[in-house]
Amino acid sequence: MSILSARHDRLRQARPNARARGWTAARAAAMMGGTSAHYEEIRAGEMDEHIPGDTAARLADPVVPGGPRPDGGGPGDPGSVPVTRSIGAATLGGAWLAAAALVLREGRPARWGAEPTREIALLTISVGQPDPDDPLIARLGDPAWLAWMRANFREPGAVAELGGADSYARRLRDYAGTGRDQVAWLVSRLVADPGARDATITTFQPATDSTYIPCISLIDAWAPDGRIQLVVYAHGLDLGKKAYGNLVELAALQREIAAGAGLPTGGLVIHVKTAHIYEPELDAMARLVKETDRPNDQSR
Repeated sequence: MSILSARHDRLRQARPNARARGWTAARAAAMMGGTSAHYEEIRAGEMDEHIPGDTAARLADPVVPGGPRPDGGGPGDPGSVPVTRSIGAATLGGAWLAAAALVLREGRPARWGAEPTREIALLTISVGQPDPDDPLIARLGDPAWLAWMRANFREPGAVAELGGADSYARRLRDYAGTGRDQVAWLVSRLVADPGARDATITTFQPATDSTYIPCISLIDAWAPDGRIQLVVYAHGLDLGKKAYGNLVELAALQREIAAGAGLPTGGLVIHVKTAHIYEPELDAMARLVKETDRPNDQSR
């Protein structure tokens, strides 16, 4: 009997004792500004039917999002499985406020350096129709922060507020001062092969990034359904002050890439290690979320 055949027989014998679990929660909430509903889906663990019952039961134990199990299981415990969270929204503004509401509602105390925060770990934010001219962000966002983020993404140079670190524009258009335009390279790769799965660029410059590590470090573009979808990794998003600016500029970059590739724009997906709000902004964000969570109010 081959190794694969023996494994198949063991799985078949284990099947009667297997346990499967799927989505444990789907919270429906009204989109801000009276638009369609969005859903926050929390995946607690989907057990494959081939997993023996005792293993499935252990893996299916409740876990703290982004951390160990509340029953004391630590990092060395095989049952300590990180839990990801996800939020989906039609618009950038809806995604921003939905993520902020989640942090306010369920976030855990944390810190960024010495600054206290409240955070949700391992959050994926998906936006169906990312528009850099998002009306909700234009209305609620701080114009000064929007202008600052626009300059960061569009003007190559040093950013004084970040200790003279390179702007996103320099990292993307003149990587590490080498003259390499990563955005142009990404577009050319998609033009040559619209089905490419590795059109990926980075903002991280390990030779020079020491005190400042860019929040958004990986940008990937692909067209799985014929539309350019942007997939981004961010080690952190500050939902109380700068994240909406990040969303706007990523959407603008996505449109540029799609236009260059000659394809329509699709969705935007951001995988965030820590989505957080700094303590001084907690009350203001709570008021903002409360005031905009009025699905029948069309006056705003």
